[in-house]
Amino acid sequence: MPRVTVQVRDAAGHTATATADYELRQPVLGGYYLSGGADPTADMAGGNFRSLTQYRSFADGYVFPGYNRPWLIDLGKAGVQMNMVLELKHYGAPNAGPQSFRVDVTDYTVPAPSMTIQQRPGTTWPKAYGYGQVLRGQCDGLLHRALAQYRFLGFGVNIQLASELDTDHEFGTTEDGKAYTWAESDARAVQAMNYILTWFKARTLPPNTTFSVGVAGFDRACFQRTHPEPLMSRLDFLQWNVYATAVGQTALSRFRRTKDWAAADLGPVALSRPAIIAEWGVRSAEIPDQPAWIATVPAAIAQLNAERGPRIARTNYFNSGWGTLSPKSAGLAALRTAYATRPYV
Repeated sequence: MPRVTVQVRDAAGHTATATADYELRQPVLGGYYLSGGADPTADMAGGNFRSLTQYRSFADGYVFPGYNRPWLIDLGKAGVQMNMVLELKHYGAPNAGPQSFRVDVTDYTVPAPSMTIQQRPGTTWPKAYGYGQVLRGQCDGLLHRALAQYRFLGFGVNIQLASELDTDHEFGTTEDGKAYTWAESDARAVQAMNYILTWFKARTLPPNTTFSVGVAGFDRACFQRTHPEPLMSRLDFLQWNVYATAVGQTALSRFRRTKDWAAADLGPVALSRPAIIAEWGVRSAEIPDQPAWIATVPAAIAQLNAERGPRIARTNYFNSGWGTLSPKSAGLAALRTAYATRPYV
């Protein structure tokens, strides 16, 4: 750690010397996501928005920058840091069957997704490419297609593998007719994430490419299972999401919960990684005064970053679902004010 030495002398010639350690840290990046992956340029105008979350399925034919999303290239080249969430989950487009395509000079046929996730009773279970399919190399074409597009993007991004593994696995998973428990699904996911990381890292990536694995961060045991040290040695960031969904929940308590689990349960490699909050938000039904809650976030982040554990490096507000800003104008004004406040500046 850098150290500064200061020596002072009074009028009589007496001297005193003191030393102090110091650390220089970059500001936290305030960020955003707009419902439906829509163009956020207008919402971000005039504010200190420097980070953006986006979601893509590996099944999509247009992963980078995404279908009809030239604005993402403009924002990225202007310096906005992209957190690109790439999912094995199939988003339900008509191409849910096998896909055949060519990437560069290689022809691929990728089988239909064989796994179901998010198996909450009474709901339709989404399909996803199975962890077994990944480990058998059956999804290599999807990885190659995404990489080929990424190389033409013009800037590096953080690739977040999965959106929320805990949400995906909470009620177990099923692949090729075999059911797996939550814990078994977590273990299989770690194997698949390692495979994907090995595949990408064996190839030429754009400069400043980084990686993380996605979780909501609501279950302590799952968070620990999905962040073993061997995997963390290959990742650049931790990640979790933060929502206020009940009266009395403070910014400090909500951002603190998963960070405290990390500090208590994870190893030294994991704790050396900064954290991306890919989504954060305030549910207006329970907390109608969203601007007042948002105003407390800078102080909460500053306090948490002064404590032991991973440093929060980016916080991307999720203006959709639980985090929908209502009214939008007041919420955006609150975000602009928050992101103009230490530790965001």
